[in-house]
This record gives sequence, C-alpha cells and structure tokens, in this order.
Amino acid sequence: MTSLTNVKDLRLKFPGAESLLFKDFSLSFRKGEKVLLLGPSGSGKSTLLQVLTGLIPNSVEVPMKAKEVTVPDSWGFLFQDPDTQFCMPYVDEELAFVLENLQIPREQMQRLMKHYLQQVGLHFDNLHTNIQTLSGGMKQRLAIASVLALEPDVLFLDEPTAMLDPEGTKEVWQTIKEVGEEKTVIIVEHKIEEIVNFVDRVILLSDQGTIIADGSKEEVFAEFKDVLIEQGIWYPNVWNDYIESRRKLAPKQSINQEKTAISLSAFAGFRGKEKKIDVGQANVYLGEWIAVLGKNGAGKSTLLHALMDLIKTKGSYTIFDRDHKKIKTLTDDVTFVFQNPEFQFVTNSVYEEVAYTLRLEKWSEERISARVDELLESFRLKDHKQNHPYQLSMGQKRRLSVAAAIVKEQPILLLDEPTFGQDAKNTFAILEQLEALRESGTTIVMVTHDMNIVEHFASRAWLIENGKLIEDDLTAEKIESAR
Repeated sequence: MTSLTNVKDLRLKFPGAESLLFKDFSLSFRKGEKVLLLGPSGSGKSTLLQVLTGLIPNSVEVPMKAKEVTVPDSWGFLFQDPDTQFCMPYVDEELAFVLENLQIPREQMQRLMKHYLQQVGLHFDNLHTNIQTLSGGMKQRLAIASVLALEPDVLFLDEPTAMLDPEGTKEVWQTIKEVGEEKTVIIVEHKIEEIVNFVDRVILLSDQGTIIADGSKEEVFAEFKDVLIEQGIWYPNVWNDYIESRRKLAPKQSINQEKTAISLSAFAGFRGKEKKIDVGQANVYLGEWIAVLGKNGAGKSTLLHALMDLIKTKGSYTIFDRDHKKIKTLTDDVTFVFQNPEFQFVTNSVYEEVAYTLRLEKWSEERISARVDELLESFRLKDHKQNHPYQLSMGQKRRLSVAAAIVKEQPILLLDEPTFGQDAKNTFAILEQLEALRESGTTIVMVTHDMNIVEHFASRAWLIENGKLIEDDLTAEKIESAR
C-alpha cells in the first residue's frame, strides 16, 4: 500500500548539538493507521512530527537533509505547548482564523465554533475571551478545537493531553478517538493509558533518534519491555513496577507539625479586580510535600502565583512566622517553577541558566562549576550544557527549569506540574530529587494531575474548586473522590 506520509534517509542536526539527531532515518505511514511514537525525552519525537508536516525546515529553520519527505495534503498539528499554536488573541478570533481559511460562510461560524469547543469540553459565556486569561489546560483544549476545525485527513498530535486533569484527559481522548476513527493519527504521548487500545502500531525510538522497534502494540510492549525500562519510557503498569522496586527504600520521615513553613488565613489572590483564588485557612509544615489538585481552570496555578507574590493578594500569609510583605527578598525563602518553563529562561545556554542565581549570589566560579555540573548530571542535561534553552525538547526544558529553581536550595519550593512532558525515567528522577530535598527539610507545594504522585510521594493534597481551597487534608484514602 502506498504511504500517506514518509521520510527517507533523514539527517538532522540542531545548531550547537554535538551529533546528528537522525542519521539516514527512514519511516512511512499508511492511510488510516493509528501510530504511537515512544521514546525518551530528547529522542526526536516532536522534531519528527514537524519534519513529516514540513514545518521543519519550511517554518522552523533547522539544518536537515533527506532523499524524500512526503507531506500529506490535509493535516492538522497539535503542538506540545499550546501557546505556540495560537495566531490570534481571542478564542473566537482563533477559531474564526481557521474557518476563514477554509472559506466557511460567516453566518455558519458561530455554530461551528461552539460545536468544536463542545467537542473538547469548553464552554464560554462570551466567545470573545482573551486566550491568555485561560489556564494551561484550557489553552490545550482550545488548541485541540482549532485543529479539529480543520477537519484534516491526518492528525499529528504532540502530547495533546499533557496539561489536562484526569477527567479532561479521558474526555479529550474520547473526542480524538471519535473524530479520528477514519483518519490517520500519529501520536506522541507519555500518558498512554487512555490510548493504548486506540493505536494499532507502536514505534520505539532510542535517545539517539534511531528506531529500536516498529510493530503492533502487543509485540512491542511484550518483546521490548526491558528496552522500555532501560530507556525510561512509559509502558502499561510502569508505576506498579516502579513502586515495587522502591519498597526496599526507607519509609518517609514523619512531618514536624510543630514548625509551620507557610500559614494562610483569609488569603486571596486577584487578577485585576477579580478574586481568582480564596483560601480560608491552611498551614504547610516544615518538610511537607503538598500536592495541589483540581480541574483545569480551578485556580491551582493562580494559588502558586499568589504565594510567589506575582499577583495582588489580600489577607494573612506568613512564611516561617513572618509576614510575607515584610520579607525584603521573598526568593531567599521561596523558589518557583512555572508551568511553562520558557517563562523562566534568562540566559543563552543551559549551563548559564543554572549558574545564573549563583552568580547573583557571588559564588566563586569553582563552586558554581561544581554545583551546576552536579545538577546537570542529575537531570540528564550535561550533554546539552552549551545549547540554548530554547533548543531543548519540552521535557528537557522542564528539567532545566527545575534544576535552575533548586540550585540555591531555598527552604520552600513551589512547582507547577514539573513532570508533564517527561519520560518515565526522568519523571522518577525528578520525583526522587524532590523527595531527597524534602527529606533534607525542604517544603514542597506542587500542582499536579498525576494521582500516582499524590499517592506515592505527597504527604497530603489540597483540592481547589472554582477558585477556592475546599480540602486541605486529602490523603491517599480519599484520592478516588478527587478523580
């Protein structure tokens, strides 16, 4: 059967990289296939999708050679980072941009906009809503809606549910399965539980961008499990295997509830004049790991922004019994990892990004070098130390943002979904790094949608609904009620 899209003898090298990502790489896809691309973070999965659509090198200038690249006539691409997807500032304008290019009559647009938004579980009282006021998960749903509006024959999906809550993940994948039944669908995804029954072919890439396996899902998951484990790639029941391997480790230390790291009372955060997060009373104790749960748009990220004093706040907020407004330099006590790692980058290389804070602290170059190399090794970024942060994969960017945040070892660490876009090995490495910090006394407040993290790492969880903290002691026994 003739391939619908393919690449033959591809060679590609990012500027500053020491070696080729793909070397004489060939791959083809047939009409109607449902294909899952698996590989460790940085293996080239996202890059391959961009080559297959012609985005590289036509829109994104990356040096590459190939004997042949066949781009499908009708395709839609969903980027890993939804902010890179949008062309217009408002929801209705973004969808209208797609429909206008399809020459849809104006009188039909309103109905179609609501139809595509409904497919991904979005509802707006006013479609003329500024996209930048949406949560990360809501942005991702909107990006999916704009792709579905194209009615493409081929869907290229780069982690389409990475920032969605568990319920939203199920809803969106159900939609994709329904609309993609007659389409060719090529997927890069770490959260494979919802799609393993949808795909019929699995392609496994190495960290060097070579094909390790290409076959049916049954064959790849059964015959290459050792490789999946070695390469740190998600596979069915990987969490069960990981937890079983950790049973030999020492149990968590108990939390010292006599020492309060953060105390909130009648605390609220505002965007403009509108109250977006409301906390009646809550304490975080020294050495605790708080997981912050809630649906997309509930106010989880806003809570962290308020704690970081990035937005206007009212009420009582103390850090180690000190009024946070009277603390001269909040970042001496608290550090923050944004949901979008690119918001944090201020230098032109991976090494300098981690070293930046230490230079401000006037560390010696010898101490800086030792500390930075230690973190780059821990986060598997040492081979990329001279790369510009924007040249990294999303998973690598996320690891860099975490490394840069913890380099100074502040006593309180706020993280907004630090493990999204990570392969299994790096997810567990980040979690173990955080657990080591917690055991040394660091207090962690982390937004996550991953219930496995809540169950196996967090001390307890907070639940946010409609901008309010409604539960501050959600333990493992109560997790099901929050799903």
